[in-house]
Amino acid sequence: MRRYGKHTDEDDIRTRPGRRGSRPRTSIRPKHEDAAEGMVLTVDRGRLTCLVDGRTILAMKARELGRKAAVVGDRVAIVGDLSGQKDTLARIVRIEERTSVLRRTADDDDPFERVVVANADQLAIVTALADPEPRPRLIDRCLVAAFDGGLEPLLVLTKSDLAPPDKLLELYGDLDIPYVVTSREELENGDAADRVRAQLDGRITAFVGHSGVGKTTLVNALVPEERRRLTGHVNAVTGRGRHTTTSALALPLAGDDGWVIDTPGVRSFGLAHVDPSRVIHAFPDLEAGTEGCPRACSHDEPDCALDAWVADGHADPARLYSLRRLLSTRERTEGD
Repeated sequence: MRRYGKHTDEDDIRTRPGRRGSRPRTSIRPKHEDAAEGMVLTVDRGRLTCLVDGRTILAMKARELGRKAAVVGDRVAIVGDLSGQKDTLARIVRIEERTSVLRRTADDDDPFERVVVANADQLAIVTALADPEPRPRLIDRCLVAAFDGGLEPLLVLTKSDLAPPDKLLELYGDLDIPYVVTSREELENGDAADRVRAQLDGRITAFVGHSGVGKTTLVNALVPEERRRLTGHVNAVTGRGRHTTTSALALPLAGDDGWVIDTPGVRSFGLAHVDPSRVIHAFPDLEAGTEGCPRACSHDEPDCALDAWVADGHADPARLYSLRRLLSTRERTEGD
């Protein structure tokens, strides 16, 4: 049955507006020049907790950002309700350019890199000297990720009451990496936190380490007012720790003198995204010697110009050995 007559006019046709309204779409997006500046503190299932003008607010990513995700440490532009009151939700409309990026992949043949932390100045690599045993290959991988992402490394060795640090420190002595050695007693009386804090003042520091090394216990000692029910225990059979931190979280140091970013414990640290040409930047005494290297040189092959550079006395051979050990860590598993 015909609903309208033979000579219907468009005004006779009843239209039902769509769920999104009838406003025409446009490719011109607002610039949000009046957006507030904020810092991402943590991310949980699409909701981001941000610090804006001293207030913590909950926000979500604007659709116009597409697949670009904000991570802990990102500086972002935010619009909407910035009161921070319960049941309010703001909107992140822009992610500012990053000064550094800590990235990892699930394993070395995984093509998808994951950004863990943005804009950190320093990477504190926390490892226990015993219970669980130290894993130098994992430390090497974290160092490579730090050099690649533009972060300065810091070694934090815990549980020195169970084993001496000398052997491990000797392994990294030629890299001139600052370090702090702590014991359980020092963690309890606050001495360890004070020594570590001296390396953190005025900087944004991401903490990384495999489970059970005391990373979160140390973070809680550094930021006691932000204590969380996160301290787990080490499995006596496997020697592996139980994960106590489930998502990265940025915490302010007392007196606004810096930030600590606690990250989940890692069992592996893939480096599929790492380009050797970026790691060499962390070795200025060797970088100048790469000018004679063949194209796409891995810096560990017969034609590498670094051998002649070191032989001519421009750099210490131990430094070249350290560089090659770090670069070759992609071909080895962390447990080797």
